[in-house]
Amino acid sequence: MTDVTWAEPGDAAAVAAHIARVLAKPGAKRLAFTGGSTPLKVFALLAQQDLDWTGATIALTDDRRVPDDHPASNFGKLHAALAGTGGDFERLEEGAVVAPFDLVWLGMGEDGHVASLFPHMQALVRPGPSVIATTPIPLPPEAPFDRLTLNKRALKATREIILVVTGASKKALIETVLAGSDAYPVSDFLRGYGPPVTIYWSA
Repeated sequence: MTDVTWAEPGDAAAVAAHIARVLAKPGAKRLAFTGGSTPLKVFALLAQQDLDWTGATIALTDDRRVPDDHPASNFGKLHAALAGTGGDFERLEEGAVVAPFDLVWLGMGEDGHVASLFPHMQALVRPGPSVIATTPIPLPPEAPFDRLTLNKRALKATREIILVVTGASKKALIETVLAGSDAYPVSDFLRGYGPPVTIYWSA
């Protein structure tokens, strides 16, 4: 079973410190980041540090199928935040085979979805660690877009996962999963077989 630990503290500064530790390891690194507002806070903290991103490949776990300059584009926000680091950016391309990562950063929705793997969705199934096309059912009104996402095998093809969540309701859902629920997409990452998961939670 997956080795799961709760980080203490679990705030944005602690997440930034975790990523900095990964970047400090020798050799090339591959990192997959989630979208949303929390990563932007962490990226701002990372940008203030003297970190060596040489040889680091920066990818996304998922994105909306919109142009880079669209407000809903995770890639646009990621590139704007980290373009000056010297890291190499890897775009999500439907059907692409994905090389293993050193770190995968997952967020989680109120419904327990991770990346763009939703409880109910249309999805193109592909073998192996791949980028797949998904459409959540129903489309969320705040982001009514088709998606590209790393599939489950690609997300698990990593040395470690960090799961970063905020709010009491998401903490309660995670505790329900850890107590034995397999009802949510996040369940397989916390209870199935896979890399170790560190949970960063803050109110």
